[in-house]
Amino acid sequence: MNEHVSLSVAADEPVQRSNSRKVFIKTYGCQMNVYDSGRMSDALAGEGYVPTEEMGEADLILLNTCHIREKAADKVYSALGRLRDMKKARAAEGRELMIGVAGCVAQAEGEEIIRRAPAVDVVIGPQTYHRLPEALKRARAGKPVVDTEYAVEDKFEHLPAAEKARIRSRGVTAFLTVQEGCDKFCTFCVVPYTRGSEVSRPVQQIVDEAWRLVDGGVREITLLGQNVNAWRAEGPNGGEWSLGDLLYRLAEIPGLARLRYTTSHPRDMDDRLIEAHRNLRTLMPYLHLPVQAGSDRILKAMNRRHTGAEYLRLIERIREARPDIAIAGDFIVGFPGETDKDFEDTLRLVEDVNYAQAYSFKYSTRPGTPGADLGDQVPEEVKAERLERLQSLLLKQQAEFAKSCVGKVIDLLLEKPGRMPGQVIGRSPWLQSVNVDAKTSQIGDIIQVRISGTGPNSLFADPAGSLIGA
Repeated sequence: MNEHVSLSVAADEPVQRSNSRKVFIKTYGCQMNVYDSGRMSDALAGEGYVPTEEMGEADLILLNTCHIREKAADKVYSALGRLRDMKKARAAEGRELMIGVAGCVAQAEGEEIIRRAPAVDVVIGPQTYHRLPEALKRARAGKPVVDTEYAVEDKFEHLPAAEKARIRSRGVTAFLTVQEGCDKFCTFCVVPYTRGSEVSRPVQQIVDEAWRLVDGGVREITLLGQNVNAWRAEGPNGGEWSLGDLLYRLAEIPGLARLRYTTSHPRDMDDRLIEAHRNLRTLMPYLHLPVQAGSDRILKAMNRRHTGAEYLRLIERIREARPDIAIAGDFIVGFPGETDKDFEDTLRLVEDVNYAQAYSFKYSTRPGTPGADLGDQVPEEVKAERLERLQSLLLKQQAEFAKSCVGKVIDLLLEKPGRMPGQVIGRSPWLQSVNVDAKTSQIGDIIQVRISGTGPNSLFADPAGSLIGA
């Protein structure tokens, strides 16, 4: 997963019920947390909870947390301090406010959250949130509940299907988790410790959920996993399927116009998946394939299990299969022991690949990971200088890619109203945000547009043709 994208998402639009309670979900971190928040909302619907975008009117506030960022736990405790005061004020009015912490910080901190923030009623890990309704009942009847043990049962089998109205309220694009956890144990990463080992959902379970999403109006589905291209499951004929096989199956669903997936590991980019990029027009020409560094010495220290040359050969094969594909990546600068030469190797790799988009960060230690115990830590000022140089190059490449799109006629999926009247925002096949004059009644349509200009973080377009699909 791209754990570097910071999102703050309230729960989806309410499906009204009488005598209902209201839940506000604050989502931190990756796309998978966004998906998980939606599924927690679905699980709570059967208990009479309806979503609200106003924290002040909520009867239940859930923080769905991420542990990737530095000092992630400190930020959660700071937020819980504010919620403690809100809970006291509610109690003085004779009103209940329940507080829950979910996600990776919940998994990592467990009982410590209750010790440091006694106002919290429920702490629930990412593998046990299907038990959230029961945990809330137990907490309301007695003492706080901590449920962070890895569930033996399949949580997806126990989660209720989202109602059609809820799916429709969330828009025409959707995330669908197909794989969780990671077995790679990169020395900088906490995911194996907070999300567990790699687990793949069964084929039919995924297909059924995709059908429900499309039936609810979804046009584009992004398959999610901490290491999504490690997905493996038994196919209908008893043989093992890989992610490429799954993409072929999902592409058969009528009405599903677009497929994406994120985030991948170079070691799991197999021939079938590359073939899918060549053959499936439904699969968008965009691939997020993190490399993290260009130095083989640093890659080995990171336990990435590939070299810079192997990564470049893989990119070459992918581009041969799909010449118009946009490549995105992740980079960490200042990993322990990184020398000037190591960093120059990273810059050379970036120049060789020519990224359309990338995320880059200074290395920061994560307690419990092997990297935290390494010596030869790089000084902060050196990391900052290297990051500035790297980001300057990456931003230049991103701008050049955007400029190369000007004049092209592309298919645009219209997703949501724009900031200006008469404007709608869509996504290009390469995941860029595109502003175009259109009617909000066209949201969900795919139209032809001609890219007319670029902005700092988006493109501008003019309608160029007829409706492609509705």
